[in-house]
Amino acid sequence: MARQFNYKHLHYFFTIAREGSIVKAAEILHVSPQTISGQLTVFEQSLGVALFDRIGKRLVLSEAGRLAYSYAEDIFSLGDELQQSLNAQDLIQQFVFTVGVTDAIPKILASSILEAGFQLEGAIKLVCREGDFDALLAEMALNRLDLILADRPLNPGIPIKAYSHLLGESGLSFYAKKNSASALKEGFPQSLNHQRFLMCGDKSNQKLNLQSWFDSELIAPNIVAEFDDSALMKYFGQSGHGIFSTASIIEPHVTSQYGVAVIGRTEAIKERLYAISPERKVKHPGVKLLAEAARELYRQYASKLV
Repeated sequence: MARQFNYKHLHYFFTIAREGSIVKAAEILHVSPQTISGQLTVFEQSLGVALFDRIGKRLVLSEAGRLAYSYAEDIFSLGDELQQSLNAQDLIQQFVFTVGVTDAIPKILASSILEAGFQLEGAIKLVCREGDFDALLAEMALNRLDLILADRPLNPGIPIKAYSHLLGESGLSFYAKKNSASALKEGFPQSLNHQRFLMCGDKSNQKLNLQSWFDSELIAPNIVAEFDDSALMKYFGQSGHGIFSTASIIEPHVTSQYGVAVIGRTEAIKERLYAISPERKVKHPGVKLLAEAARELYRQYASKLV
């Protein structure tokens, strides 16, 4: 069985060869010259080769010593790189902030809130995960998420230690292509009856709320498509394939970005935003910052309604 290589001895040898003398190496390593000399002799004996040719009081690397020095240089260089990489990784891990965003949350709303995360002190790495509500909850249960932004609260009795925090709510706005919007504004919401309508998918809480509202208003739109991706739904609306709706808080963005016009609004349907976190009382600095940013957005929206 091969003897275990002694890297401490290798380090002594490397320092002697780099500095050119045992005395200088001893000063750097904070040991006596006798200790250095003795350890070098033990190292050479364990290798079975002479690493230095002793010419008078001078030490000159032998052929075996030059080979050993080249390997030692690579070994200690890699060690330095490893230390730097681990230090950098520790720094990143210390400031990683991982947020899950459900598919139903409009991208512009999510991005406006998530931008606040960069206000945290220190080096920040924001990690954003998208997915459906249940999948993100499963990630949180495994401690892989610090926060979830969702359009619904947790259901009672769910077997996950997490809590719902209401961040804000807004009404619903309805849009159509500009050339047909004027006619649809008259008699809203009854003007939606039998009109082509683009509905959000089952993953959104908005779908159930809309269907309930349509029933209460005796409105029967012609639902021609359903979308899990709200951005894709807006593009279809922009192309004139039907009326669509979004939370009123993002109305300015929708009208400017997609070139559509508002045909009506309702406060009877509330689009809510929740923060789901592992904390009953929010203490995580990143979660607190994002929650406050979201509440400020909704305060600004509410002030425009007054």
